[in-house]
Amino acid sequence: MLRSTFLIALYLCGYTLIAQSDDYNVSCVAFYNLENLFDTVDDTTHNDDEFTPLGANAYTEEVYADKLDHLSQVISEIGSEMTPHGPALLGVSEIEKAAVLRDLISHENLAERPYSIIHYESKDWRGIDVALLYQPRYFLPEISFTHSLITSQRDSVTRYSRDILFVVGQLLGERVIVSVNHWPSRRGGAQATAHLRNKAAMVNRRILDSLSVVYDTDKYILMGDLNDDPSNQSTAKYMRAVAQIKKMQDGDSYNPYWQYYKRGYGTTAWRDSWSLFDQIIVSQGLVNGDKRELQYYKAKVYSPKYLVQKSGNFKGYPYRSYAGGKYAGGYSDHFPVYMFLIRQAS
Repeated sequence: MLRSTFLIALYLCGYTLIAQSDDYNVSCVAFYNLENLFDTVDDTTHNDDEFTPLGANAYTEEVYADKLDHLSQVISEIGSEMTPHGPALLGVSEIEKAAVLRDLISHENLAERPYSIIHYESKDWRGIDVALLYQPRYFLPEISFTHSLITSQRDSVTRYSRDILFVVGQLLGERVIVSVNHWPSRRGGAQATAHLRNKAAMVNRRILDSLSVVYDTDKYILMGDLNDDPSNQSTAKYMRAVAQIKKMQDGDSYNPYWQYYKRGYGTTAWRDSWSLFDQIIVSQGLVNGDKRELQYYKAKVYSPKYLVQKSGNFKGYPYRSYAGGKYAGGYSDHFPVYMFLIRQAS
């Protein structure tokens, strides 16, 4: 558990609280879409043919090693301005299986951070999953499970999106509930598929509210690639994720990425249009103003210059791994997002 001493201007419940020269425990919570982190082995249980040496993407061991090197570099830097250990909790999406995560966390860039993995195989038709990486020095898991999301049922064939991962554990000594998501895509049209993401949001609220009662905590964190912006119904209506702490009502959650969205920021781009699909939403219990408890401090989008494409058709976009079916040598087609949670040290 890390203590940091710094000047904090903390906006909580409509007023500014200045705490100078106090010791605070700090933890970083982050989410990163890893853009198809597959290994090169042809696995009959996954839809991975294009991510093999002889597949459409010519996905060789050299490409895989380069991708691991790039992703581990980014992860090693996230949140380092306030905590040298980086993310205590890191939700990830678009990963093939646990083996690629083991390769990722064993990379030399992350050697000083003993990450552990919580992962379940989902029923997603593409064979990709979400997972949670955590550092035991900050977080001790108690239970974890997944909830499957059905996207279609036709002619006795059921298709699924990525499972939602739920984890309950102790973060900086306080019980929190974590939900890691990669909601159904907009393939087929944003409006035509909106009901699927609305359903994902409703499932989250139902399960998070239930876990809050069972485990006696008012603190939860929802993170993920939601394939919706903060203004869409899924987040704004069904998750009740509002833009301003001072306007929260009972049952609301807080989405700090509203402010980025309103200022035109995004985490992924398509056809010259930016979207802020990657978000971290927190419950009212994490913004209730008691500095002796775990509290939200600030949220950010991680987008240093080297993560931005500098030329070509995707100039200005996140510097992606693949473009036009060819390895582009980048990182991911999404920027990571992260936030800091703090608590006054005893």
